[in-house]
Amino acid sequence: MAAIARLRAATPMKAFGFRSKRAFGSAAAVQYYPYDDDEEECAPHGMLDSQGCTPERGVQWVMIGEPGSKRHLFSQRLSKLLQVPHISMASLLSQELNPRSSLYQQIAYALDHGKLVPEDIVFGLLSKRLDDGYMRGETGFILDGFPRTRIQAEILDHIAPVDLVVNFKCSKEDLVKKNLGTGTFNSCLVSSSSTPTKQLQDEHVQKHAEECKLLEDYYRKQKKLLNFEVAGATGETWQGLLAALHLQHVNALNSSQKLTA
Repeated sequence: MAAIARLRAATPMKAFGFRSKRAFGSAAAVQYYPYDDDEEECAPHGMLDSQGCTPERGVQWVMIGEPGSKRHLFSQRLSKLLQVPHISMASLLSQELNPRSSLYQQIAYALDHGKLVPEDIVFGLLSKRLDDGYMRGETGFILDGFPRTRIQAEILDHIAPVDLVVNFKCSKEDLVKKNLGTGTFNSCLVSSSSTPTKQLQDEHVQKHAEECKLLEDYYRKQKKLLNFEVAGATGETWQGLLAALHLQHVNALNSSQKLTA
């Protein structure tokens, strides 16, 4: 809780995000958390459906998941489809990995030693990115590869409310085939140039697995978690993702507009 208090003091709540009366996260995860019988189904935030549901803002979704799941690719596609910015923490940190950045040494030290970048740096960069986007008229976001821990998720809730968390899972066959048992090292951040020892890497993987479970449990209790297994070709997986998110009609409309443009 002390970490949350420090981050809230350093990163005040923004006008960028606000809680809607009904988050689309529950709608997207309908296979796990059905609608109430008396509740009208609306389109995702920021979209206007045929029944005239008024958009409040763009979706505020988080994409997490295993390495090799092509999460980054699908995050970019969803960003274009829903017309909200794609925000990758790896990209934000990469921008600071140059000697002229005041954060260079702190970020480089964390990555070189197999540690997470300190929360105050991560949330400082994220808050600035959201603020800059808000000033440019952006609404909503697809946040890619972050948060990675439960404490980060709790802090994020105080900065920008999350509607839905898509957890990309690889099939067991793919995990064995791609030998990703130890591939989680710095998977959601920026890869380090140094090679960790086997013991350090094993410890990191075990800790990462524990953190992932806590993170999933946190969003599952909020009824915002949608587990999605990546299987088959990219095109087939994309269609399956659209179906899981109830976005087939949005994709069809987007495609027809391109054809008539």
